[in-house]
This record gives sequence, C-alpha cells and structure tokens, in this order.
Amino acid sequence: MAVNYVLTEKGHPGNPDAPKKWYATAKGSGVVSLKALGKAITQRSTVNHADTLAVLEGLTQVLIEQLSEGKIVRFGDFGSFQISIGGEGAETVEKYNQSMIKTKKIAFRPGVDLKEMLNNLKFEKL
Repeated sequence: MAVNYVLTEKGHPGNPDAPKKWYATAKGSGVVSLKALGKAITQRSTVNHADTLAVLEGLTQVLIEQLSEGKIVRFGDFGSFQISIGGEGAETVEKYNQSMIKTKKIAFRPGVDLKEMLNNLKFEKL
C-alpha cells in the first residue's frame, strides 16, 4: 500500500516575488471511524466489539481529562500527547498575563513504532 499525494504550486510566504515551486501534498484515502477501529481491534483480540468500543471511548475521556490538567500522556511505543501554547511576548515578566496566550494545540509525538512506519512509507502520485 502507498500514501497518495498530489502536487501543489506554492509561493514563498516571506518573499512573494520569488518564483513558485511545486510541493507534494499527502491526500487522505478515506476516514476510519471509532466504530471501525473498534471492529479492527476486536478481530485481533479476545474481547467483544462492545467492550473494545467502551475502552476506546474511555481512553478518549481520560486523555481529555489528563491533558486538561497539563499532563503529558504517554501511550508506550505509540507516542505521547501534550498541550502546546503560543502567543504574544511581554517586555517584562510583570507585564505578562494569560490573555497574551493566543494559540492552543495538542502536540503529538510519535513513538518508535510510528516513526518506523514513517521510515517505510511508499508513495504514489495521483
């Protein structure tokens, strides 16, 4: 199997007069729902589909709770999740306040297995 990509012409954001270049952009080949993931996991395990879905739903809720508390959530070789923030700077520590935080993201850092998968990807132009 391969990851599909298309070519997209893009300019340089810092230099609008620079010539445009062509870049590969990955294209999704579909969406997999939580229910479908549950079925796939059930086929590889000894538990039933309802139990698998219950664990996945529980995992989602616990991930939200732990990230909301500022914790890094590690999923073994799968990877880790962490809150990342960014925003405006202040001239001094005293002048900084939390309203200067403008962006909030969930950062995912892939683990060993996912990094290995990335290293072994095959690509196919659409």
